[in-house]
Amino acid sequence: MKSPIDEGITAEDLGHVLFMGVGGVGMSGLARLYATRGLSVSGSELHEWPSLAELERLGVTVHREHRASNLDGIDTLVRSTVHPDDHLEIAEARRRGIRVYHRSEALAAAMTGKKSIVVSGTHGKTTTTGMITDMLAAAGLNPSFVNGGESAADGRSGAHGSGELFVTEADESDRSFLRYRPFVSILTNIDVDHLNTYGTIEELVEGFAEFLRGTDPSGSIIVCADDERAAAVGKRLAAEGRTVVSYGTDAEADLRIGEITIDASGARYTASYRGRDLGSFFVTVPGRHLALNSAAALLAGLLLDVDVEELRTGLAAFTGVRRRFELTGTVAGVRVYDEYAYHPTAMNAALSTLKTIAEPGRLIVVFQPYRVYRTRDLRTEIAEALALADLAVVMEVFGPGEELADDDGGRPLVEAIPLPPQAKRFVPQWSDVPGAVREWAREGDTVVTMGAPPISLMPADILRELLPPESTE
Repeated sequence: MKSPIDEGITAEDLGHVLFMGVGGVGMSGLARLYATRGLSVSGSELHEWPSLAELERLGVTVHREHRASNLDGIDTLVRSTVHPDDHLEIAEARRRGIRVYHRSEALAAAMTGKKSIVVSGTHGKTTTTGMITDMLAAAGLNPSFVNGGESAADGRSGAHGSGELFVTEADESDRSFLRYRPFVSILTNIDVDHLNTYGTIEELVEGFAEFLRGTDPSGSIIVCADDERAAAVGKRLAAEGRTVVSYGTDAEADLRIGEITIDASGARYTASYRGRDLGSFFVTVPGRHLALNSAAALLAGLLLDVDVEELRTGLAAFTGVRRRFELTGTVAGVRVYDEYAYHPTAMNAALSTLKTIAEPGRLIVVFQPYRVYRTRDLRTEIAEALALADLAVVMEVFGPGEELADDDGGRPLVEAIPLPPQAKRFVPQWSDVPGAVREWAREGDTVVTMGAPPISLMPADILRELLPPESTE
């Protein structure tokens, strides 16, 4: 796929940029990167996302509606795949002859001239990207970055750095990741998803292989040895003469990690690299899958010749990414977490860990399915994952730009969950969810909101609902 990097186009070459849907995490991070790079940035957004105030503080002009006049003085319009070609702003930009870029093209332009570390995979991209960013920053390398989640430490999802390194994640859903040319590429895993784009799992695997082939010949490809599909792709590319290194608990991994110990404080493990003992490592996020993510980050740091002690310190200082095992608050003895997982594999990993943390209390999950096609095609697997909780509340599917038929929505998903009828509810109205949680929750329980991006606003409503009636806080 054609890339601005191949043509030497930089972010500066785009002039004054208007980002459509600028409040979303992915787009706001990119807009923030451009703004902190000193470039002229505007945005359009219909929803009052928390990121907008920070963007405006940085000098970004935010239009609260879509209209033709938003294009006045604009050199480049940046859109995402969700925006249709006949969208008012896109149609107006083309009528005026204004350059229209996909988000991935604007991100690629920002990476031109940088050594980029690009993280791909069905699961774990955002957390791994956050770990690498914080780890390299702790080592004094001041990388630029754009992430699909906000840092738990400072809320940022993108920023320009003075160093030569650039860290980001790669979205495979629409093949747009083929525009990137990483110096270090990472493949965490390959799972069944986005078959609306690829058709078959075999084509999805080929998509990841093609992305990895875009890696700079002088750089490295990192794959997870514990994931069968990722490991197979790595072996195939190594046979093609590419530099491939692996990580995991597998005996053949280049970076081999020992037994992983999990508790509420995080994950611990030992590691060795090609026979060299590296000692023990700790990350403050619990879960075996998150320990594996940190091993990918560690291996990237080693390949960039960062001192292992700085890597150890940087990983230990990582405080997480919002919506990834994020403890949002505790009220009346009930802990409320927020978790982004919406694919059944990620849901299984997250809920298994949360179930352990919740004991001896109960685990209550509030789930908003993300995308109609995924909810329909993976209904049984999603339902089985939700059954790991003691009680389940399911909201209506969030599927922007998709048509929702009655038999593809949240109600059939609830019916498929193998829990007793009294332990599951379909609550389609946003305003009714906090009350449903309050009816169930009691001291010692753990609640997790999980799934589509809008549900990230739900924990605050639940926490307010759990406050004692006489409380005015």
